[in-house]
Order: sequence, then C-alpha cells, then structure tokens
Amino acid sequence: MASSSPVRIASVNVNGVRAAFRKGMGDWLDASNIDILAMQEVRAATSDLENLLGPEWDILHDPATAKGRAGVAIASRAQAHIHRVEFGAEDFDSAGRWLEADYEVGGSIITVVSTYVHSGEDNTPKQVEKYKFLDAMSARLPELAAHSTYAVVLGDLNVGHRELDIKNWKGNRKNAGFLPQERAYFDRFFGPRGEEIECVDGTTGVGLGWVDIGRTWAGEVEGPYTWWSQRGRAFDTDTGWRLDYHVTTPELAATVKDYRIDRAATHAERWSDHAPVVVDYAI
Repeated sequence: MASSSPVRIASVNVNGVRAAFRKGMGDWLDASNIDILAMQEVRAATSDLENLLGPEWDILHDPATAKGRAGVAIASRAQAHIHRVEFGAEDFDSAGRWLEADYEVGGSIITVVSTYVHSGEDNTPKQVEKYKFLDAMSARLPELAAHSTYAVVLGDLNVGHRELDIKNWKGNRKNAGFLPQERAYFDRFFGPRGEEIECVDGTTGVGLGWVDIGRTWAGEVEGPYTWWSQRGRAFDTDTGWRLDYHVTTPELAATVKDYRIDRAATHAERWSDHAPVVVDYAI
C-alpha cells in the first residue's frame, strides 16, 4: 500500500463466504483493487478463507462461538501490525462480531474494525444482546479514537439511522433495525464530540464525534441502500435499507476521496443480499 496513492477499504456482509464465491465474489474482488477488505457473516473456517482468497492476502478471522454463524474477518494486501478481538464485558460473547487490526499506511497507523451487530428482535433476548453490543460499542469508540487518529469501524451495523436510510421507514418504526432506542445510539455516535444532544427516542446523550461517511458523501437523499431482502422484488424496486457503514474518526473522514456502493446490475448477478461499500482514503 503505497503512500502516493489512496488506500481502498471495502466492507461487505458476504452472507456466507463460500456461497458468495460460488456466485461471483471472486470476480468482483479481482476487479476492485481493494487494499483492505472487511467481511461479516463469514460462516466458514479460516482455511476456507485462505483457500478462497489465495496467498496474496493476509487474513485475520474471528469465528463465532456457534459453528456456521456470524464470523468477521479482515483480509489485507499488507500484514497487520497487531489485532484484537476483546470487546465488551468479560461475560459478553462477542466472538465473531468484532475484530480490530492496525495497519501502517503512508507512514501512519490506521485502525480497521470489522463488526457485525446483532439483527435483534424487539421484546426478545435477541434485542437484549443487541443493546449489550451497542453499549460495548459506545464504550469502545472513544478508546479507539484515543488509540489511533485514523480509525474506521466497518460492517453491517443492522440499524438504519435515519428515515433516509430505509425506503419503507413508516412501516418499520416498530421493527428491529429502526427502533428509536437503536437509532439513538447512532445519534450519539455521530453527534458533535462532547456536546449534549437530543436523541430520536427523546433521551439526551453526549456526542462521540464520529463520522458516517456514507451519509456525509451522499447528502440528504434517500439511501443509497446497501441491503435488500431476498424476498419479492425488493432489489428490483430498490426497496432497501442502508445497514452497512464506514464510521470514521474526523481526521480519517477528511482524507476520503471516493465513496461507492457496488450494487449489482441485476438481481441474478448478486452474490450477497448486501452490496460492498468501498471507500478510498488518501492517507
């Protein structure tokens, strides 16, 4: 990764990496000139990743406790300096959902996190686990900012922050992924650092000062979306959700040169129900 050109970082929920490669993910990767790739819902062994990606990639992988579930990974052209998977309270099982790695880019250290937030289900234990994860994320983000000026949290965060992030937001106000309490976490993530803010659920909180690159780049427009249900004609009608994020420190946000969502041309050409989110950072 040369300092004279941007570092290209991508994130995608692969929805099972073996199935994604059978459907064409390898062709996308070969053509995309990615330097660092964060993956979620890997649902495979480390040996599978190594066989699929090949020896030119350095692979970090944190599988889930339950085999065949979740799993996050980071593949990079250059080897990571160090990586970490510790996250949240000791009794909280975050395996397969949070993986941090430090890379040297252009003489600077950039911290990259691949994360997969629980999908949740309102009024169930699944939602309790989701809130535990978001609480742990709220505690970790300030620590990451203190650790590295350049830090990015990538992944399927399973929350549409604003009405612009979901096509059918009115019909999802009581569903996990768009609950006011979930969205309030994101109000705090992206609120001005150190300032008290009013959140969408009526609570107040202190902003953490991180930047949502997707919304910053796209502006005040619907979407653009990153996930579409496999059911019906959701992809064809662009009835989607923006669930996949690049969440960065302000310093790293200032280096962004390009942002794109690699949406497949047709439903038949999709290799995941999520589209990759690709950002060029000039560090």
